[in-house]
This record gives sequence, structure tokens and C-alpha cells, in this order.
Amino acid sequence: MAFIFYLTHIHLGYDSLALLQSESARIGMKRPLVITDKGVAAAGLAARAIEHAKLGALPVFDDTPSNPTEAMVLQAAAQYRREGCDGLIAVGGGSSIDLAKGVAIAATHDEPLTTYATIEGGSNKITERAAPLIAVPTTSGTGSEVARGAIIILNDGRKLGFHSWHLLPKSAICDPSLTLGLPPTLTAATGMDAIAHCIETFLAPAFNPPADGIALDGLERAWANIERATHDGQDRDARLNMMSASMQGAMAFQKGLGCVHSLSHPLGGLAVNGRTSLHHGTLNAVVLPAVLRFNERAPTVIAERRFARMRRVMNLADDADVAQAVHDMTARLGLPTHLSQMGVEESMFDKVVKGALADHCHKTNPREASADDYRRMLMASL
Repeated sequence: MAFIFYLTHIHLGYDSLALLQSESARIGMKRPLVITDKGVAAAGLAARAIEHAKLGALPVFDDTPSNPTEAMVLQAAAQYRREGCDGLIAVGGGSSIDLAKGVAIAATHDEPLTTYATIEGGSNKITERAAPLIAVPTTSGTGSEVARGAIIILNDGRKLGFHSWHLLPKSAICDPSLTLGLPPTLTAATGMDAIAHCIETFLAPAFNPPADGIALDGLERAWANIERATHDGQDRDARLNMMSASMQGAMAFQKGLGCVHSLSHPLGGLAVNGRTSLHHGTLNAVVLPAVLRFNERAPTVIAERRFARMRRVMNLADDADVAQAVHDMTARLGLPTHLSQMGVEESMFDKVVKGALADHCHKTNPREASADDYRRMLMASL
């Protein structure tokens, strides 16, 4: 049986940031904590959001790391309680939005954060007490503004998912003007994240026709516009379509993802050069070709019908190699095409494979992967 859930208020378009005041009032926020990062704050985007909220001077937490961590969630949650906040406004990329979702749990629930992780059986422990959240994305990639989940690196080093409909933002304000001028590399990396989301959700085997349609249209938009957005940061039409594609990929998340994310989650938790800072979207782009080749050997309905439909919206020949097309796009965008370029070594694979097998995305791939399958995908991506 399909369970289909679309309830976020989504405002997509230029100048939609002006709706932040009315959305805050609708939700009942009078003193939200603004969650952002140093870069977004320095660019003045958080200040723009605060100005449009028209709630006066608001407390700001701007220490979101490139991969949100439990330590920062707990710091922000302490500030939330100290400041007497009644909600959250996340202004930034997926890291800020995911960190805000972690705060929505930690600031309102009593048990340790790890208790609420999906693979720990914690989803049902997240209740309606979760702090309300307005998400204002400043990148076009994760789609976290319309998703029920968050990915957080815990203090024990695991990079885990937290999923609950109570974490779904009450409002998503998707204003492409906030992405104009985003650096090319970040545009490319976040854009490939959106492409990976649309592909993985479309290939996921669950029966959910609306999600399939949303993901396929998102893939078409992203594939046609990612190069334009990367090479011309002021291309308003390309930026609008990329923001829509990002949102659409995440709207389809409820079908499930797959091996790309099963791998990228533990890869993103690796300590490379002393830091856990490997970009999620770039990791997705690098491992996606190997996963596509693995999934081409899934049951016929997936391998033939779904790959054929993807070729059509990607404007590829009927006999085109989709995996090679993704690899070539990644290369044209100037992103790494091998894990070794990101500092990943074969000696790290045991930890990654263990994490992939335990990941919440593992079971929703169209073809179940074994430990050996994951290792082969990693070797092909190295």
C-alpha cells in the first residue's frame, strides 16, 4: 500500500522571501532561533531573512558545520532554550536545515539525540513537541526544506538519519534570488545532489506514481539547467529550475533512496585529513555511475522501462549509457569523478561497507546489495 504525504506549505519563486513575515505569523512564531552558517551570514542572507521576518532582533546560531554534528545540535538547542525561543528559521543549505531539524528534536525531547535515530528505532519517539521550523534554502541540492529527514554525524562518529513527519518544515520559502552568484563548484555539487535524488527516488521500487512523476520532472529540469546555472551564476531561469528540481527530488524521498546514499552517508562521516568534511552532493555524483551500473541489472521493469524513461528526459539516445552520461556531466562541471581525488582510500572501505549495510537507504534500492556488491561499487568509484 502506498502512503503519500505532501503537507509542507511551499512558496517557490523570486521574491518569495517577502512571505517570511506572514508565514511566521501563520505558524505562531514570535521568537524563532535563526540557524545558519558563517558563509551565509557573511553573505548577508541571514540578515535578509531576519529583516523580512519583521520580528525584531532575533537570536542567531551561525556555527553550522559543513556536515551537521550532534555537538553543534546540542549547542544550538541550549541557545534555543536559553533564549526562550518558540520555533526555528533555517537559512542556508542542507546542513543548516538538517541541523535545525536536530535542534527541533533536542530542544523539546528529553532522551539523548542518538535515541531518535531511524536505525535505532527512534522515529516513533519524535513527537508533535518538535519545534516548528521554517526552511529557507540558499542552495539547490538537498531539498531538505520539504523532507521529513535529517542526516547528522553523532558523537560516536556515525552519520545517521532522523526521520519523522513531525520534522517536516511547516513552511519552505524557496526564493532563487538567494542562490544567484553561488560559486560554480558549490552550484555544481549541490546540483548533482539534486540529480542523484531524482534518479534514486525514481528507481526506488515502492509504488508511488505521484513521486515518480515529480522525480522524473525534477531530473529533466536539473539535467537541462545544471550547466547553465554553474557557468552563469546570474541565469535566473536556470536558478529557478534548479531550485525546483532540488525541491522535487526531496518531495519524492518518501519512496526511499538507495545505494548511492547508503554509501555517501558513511563516506561523509569519514575522517579525511583529520576532518569529516566530504561534500555530500559531490560524493553522490562520484558514486552514482557505479550504482547505476549495478541497478541496470535489477528486474526487467526497472532496468528497461525506468532507464528508458530517464534517457528520454535526459535527452539521451535510446541506447545511451546513463552511467557514463552522469560521469561525463560530473567531469564537465569540474567536480571530482573519483573518490581518490577526495582523499578516500581503499583502507577505509570496511567501515564504509559496514555503514552502508546498516543505512536506512539500503533496503529501498531496486536491487539489494551485499557487502561484496558495495565493495565493488567503491572500487569502481575509487
